[in-house]
Amino acid sequence: MPDRSASRYHRLSFDAAPDTAEGWADALLEAGALSVEAVDAHAGTPEEVAVYGEPGSLGAARWPVIRLTALFSEATDPERALARAAAALGESLPAYSTATTPGGDWVRKTQAQFTPIRVTDRLWIVPSWCTPPDAVAVNITLDPGLAFGTGAHPSTLLCLRWLAENLWRGASVLDYGCGSGILAIAAAKLGAARVTGIDIDPQAVATSRGNAAANGVVADFGSPEELPPETVDVALANILANPLELLAPLLAARVRVDGSIVLSGILEAQAGAVAAAYERWFNIEPWGMADGWVALAGVRMAR
Repeated sequence: MPDRSASRYHRLSFDAAPDTAEGWADALLEAGALSVEAVDAHAGTPEEVAVYGEPGSLGAARWPVIRLTALFSEATDPERALARAAAALGESLPAYSTATTPGGDWVRKTQAQFTPIRVTDRLWIVPSWCTPPDAVAVNITLDPGLAFGTGAHPSTLLCLRWLAENLWRGASVLDYGCGSGILAIAAAKLGAARVTGIDIDPQAVATSRGNAAANGVVADFGSPEELPPETVDVALANILANPLELLAPLLAARVRVDGSIVLSGILEAQAGAVAAAYERWFNIEPWGMADGWVALAGVRMAR
């Protein structure tokens, strides 16, 4: 991370409805925001609502009121940026507040929230500003992003643990819904010979490519339309239960006979329905559980 200790930053905060928050965030980024954070506007009060999803994911937010905080460089006028965002959305200016944050304070506070994550004895996720706790382990360098996985969420950790325990050297791997590219990067570092990451979001594809380059691994990333036609040894999908059910025929067609599939982003109550959507093609069952989340794993059957 570059040295920003001598800089100052502007913060602009306001509350938005759930159906407009993501649009506001996108518009603020287009207007010059460096980042946009979304939190429960009622956090710390009796009205606080627990939401389970990948950290930073606006799409998963179901809070009745969402507080957005946009960070701007010292050279950017946050009020003008807000006005541009409102005009782009056709919305009225919301009530907002602004503050100035010293760069060093912001960097230190941000970095203090993230420390190395131990996935298994042989696999760690390490922010770029940290020294790997185990230099001989497989260390994935991954900094926190706006809307993509950092490895802290239980559903991501379950997939990473499956890879660390089950992936064989030389395997071909498909990471469908790659987000930050963390699963694809882990597969490559653990010895996969060919890795492909797919995401419907162009920003996710760009983020994955940058993270793969930072980790010195080779992987192909693209949109669903760019998915190669051949089958793979292992398919991973850490998304959500409903899209996983809809994707069953597509993912099944991409896994070779005796190949493996790993599905995550599934709450315990949803595991049965997701498994049922795949049992036509796979011997599939729960592989691991963590904090109410389930990862399913199965082997492709001959037909």
